[in-house]
Amino acid sequence: MPAYFVAEVEVTNPEGYEPYRALAGASIAQYGGRFLVRGGAAELIEGSPAPQRVVITEFADVAAAKRWYNSPEYQKALPIRLANSKGRAFIVEGA
Repeated sequence: MPAYFVAEVEVTNPEGYEPYRALAGASIAQYGGRFLVRGGAAELIEGSPAPQRVVITEFADVAAAKRWYNSPEYQKALPIRLANSKGRAFIVEGA
C-alpha cells in the first residue's frame, strides 16, 4: 500500500533553503520515492493559515517512507530545512 510524505512549509530563508532542495530530491530518488506535488499553487478551502508551500512525495509503503526519512542522506538535509523554514511534515498511509 503506498505511503505519502506530506509537508506544509513556509520558507523563511530562500537562499539558505536551496541546498535542502537538492539534497532532499536526490535522497528521495535514491529511496524509491517520487514527487507528486512540489510547491505548486495551493488554494486554501478550509482552516487556516494557508500553507506557503506543499510537498507530497509517494513511496511504496510506510516502511519505505520511514527508511528514506531516517536515512543518512535525508538526515544530512533535514537540519537545513529546519534552519531555513517552518511548518510540519508527516507520513500517511495511502488507500
